[in-house]
Amino acid sequence: MISHLRIGFRTFATMVSTKSRPIVVSGPSGSGKSTLINQLFKEYPTAFSFSVSHTTRSPRAGEQNGREYHFVPQDQMKKMISNGDFLETTEFSSNLYGTSKKAVEDVAKTGRICVLDVDKQGVQNIKKSDLHPLCIYISPPSYEILEKRLRARKTDDESAIGRRLKESKESMEFSKQPGVYDHIIINDKLDVAYKDLKEVLRKDIETVLKQHK
Repeated sequence: MISHLRIGFRTFATMVSTKSRPIVVSGPSGSGKSTLINQLFKEYPTAFSFSVSHTTRSPRAGEQNGREYHFVPQDQMKKMISNGDFLETTEFSSNLYGTSKKAVEDVAKTGRICVLDVDKQGVQNIKKSDLHPLCIYISPPSYEILEKRLRARKTDDESAIGRRLKESKESMEFSKQPGVYDHIIINDKLDVAYKDLKEVLRKDIETVLKQHK
């Protein structure tokens, strides 16, 4: 797995820092991270906006270009990386993923809170930037429960499940390091986890909603 930090434009950091602080949400596949984010967006449609990442992998059933991801060819993504267009990039299962500066800028211009869904390498790199994000980790109750969730989805073959489990174990170990995340939310029961997530973000939500009145 590779990861790169590409921040060098003061104008980018200055422009974004004057807006609501970005929220970085991380967690392994099967943690319920995407479900929680979707619930947050549904309840507060004017408070949040998603930073749409780029990827070189193919779209899955039901995914749309520009919604779940910007799906781009590998040569185009590598060129963008060389040009310094990304805040962070990572490689998983031979596919590249990245958060572009433009994606974060576009959200900042709307006055909404930018939500970034990244892996542990992305968290490390974004924390090194001038964005000063709030970092939240969504954790499954246990590794065993996570494995059951991944297998129940029946979207991956055994090889892919093995890769996801390896990455998940590393992610869960990484989350235990002091100072990496501002908050860790255990998703045992979805309604309880969502309540905890809203409480963590309560002040941010109130602030941005007041600005939009």
